[in-house]
Amino acid sequence: MRIHIATDHAGLDFSTDLQEYLAGSGHEVIDHGPTEYDALDDYPAFCINAALGVLHDRAAGVEALGVVFGGSGNGEQIAANKVNGIRAALVWNVSTAKLAREHNDANVISIGARQHSFDEVKTFIDAFIAEPFSGDERHVRRIAQIAEYETTGTIAGKGVDAGLSERG
Repeated sequence: MRIHIATDHAGLDFSTDLQEYLAGSGHEVIDHGPTEYDALDDYPAFCINAALGVLHDRAAGVEALGVVFGGSGNGEQIAANKVNGIRAALVWNVSTAKLAREHNDANVISIGARQHSFDEVKTFIDAFIAEPFSGDERHVRRIAQIAEYETTGTIAGKGVDAGLSERG
């Protein structure tokens, strides 16, 4: 499996250690940065590039997932989710890691590096990688509705008012 990783300064140590761990587990790791500590770095480009890497690999038939880190993981998740076709989930325990894949077919997870130990993070990521998407009809339907909204600004038959976003 190819794993795309990105972080900000708060997750740099986790990212470096995690890359070694994942490579040792047989995964191909692609690091989208940063490569050195800068307390003023801006995570959006790193996380968006990781998400784009996942998307491009999957479109090419390469099995790929992404992991993004930050102090809380919130901003990193938001940034990754701006890439059309990415479903990034904030993970804080093994259950949320598994459910992200099983129910949401998440292709990226975000983790708060200041919230967890390295051993916890490894278990979250291992659970995320190992858990398959269930393929249950209700989950497929919901994911399709999200994708429909991303591309059309509405969800057919669901009462989403595209005009609300235009009115601000």
